[in-house]
Amino acid sequence: MSILDSLPDEPEKDQSSESQSPRNQRLDKQEQLNPDGSPLNSGNHNRPQPPQLKVDAPLRMVETAFLASTASLIWFINFYFPLGPVLRIFFPVPIALVYLRWGKRAAWMAAVTSGLLLSVLMGPVRSLLFVMPYAFMGVLLGATWYRRVPWIVSISLGTILGTLGFFFRMWLLSVLSSEDLWIYVINQVTEITEWIFLQLEILASPSVFLIQTGAIALIVLNNFIYLFVVHLAAWLLLDRLGNPIPRPPQWVQVLMDYEG
Repeated sequence: MSILDSLPDEPEKDQSSESQSPRNQRLDKQEQLNPDGSPLNSGNHNRPQPPQLKVDAPLRMVETAFLASTASLIWFINFYFPLGPVLRIFFPVPIALVYLRWGKRAAWMAAVTSGLLLSVLMGPVRSLLFVMPYAFMGVLLGATWYRRVPWIVSISLGTILGTLGFFFRMWLLSVLSSEDLWIYVINQVTEITEWIFLQLEILASPSVFLIQTGAIALIVLNNFIYLFVVHLAAWLLLDRLGNPIPRPPQWVQVLMDYEG
């Protein structure tokens, strides 16, 4: 008998338990993985988030469409049932309100929508007469009111746009009617100038240059007064709607006896 045979047998190690432990660890790790292979404990930044729908998106769309149709309806009613200058004051106000509430993109969408709606209801020519200048004027006034610029700046810019709109209207109607409508304006201004010369006892006939200058001056003055009245109406109306425009000069507030 050898010495090795006399030694007691050592207990065999549990090979199965040692072999099973790495396998169990791998299974545990696999159970902690998502079906796509990403870990469950990974941050939310690794997981693609579904696009969140803004709550104000439907409200913006509805208000833009509603105010665009309001501007078109005011023009439509005033064209077929003219009520004097009352409705004309509010031509650019709805689109300007869209700019104050929802910004530039919504205001341009309202201007385009109102033009398309009027082109369906009244034809493209009458739609263009609204878009230029009143739809553009609404966007311009909304931009100036949104940036809180003084009244004199917004009125001056609106006067320039309104004057350009008048000449655009004269050109478009002259092309469609095959007549120079500017001649009718010159005839009216000539009669007014001759009456003024007669009252001042000036024994001279007005020159062509003076008549042309007087016609342009009357157009500019008319647009300036129109924009001033639009500012007054918007000041009194939009304050009550929760979208105030810049404050008018002090003398206007005193004249209107406004407490705001």
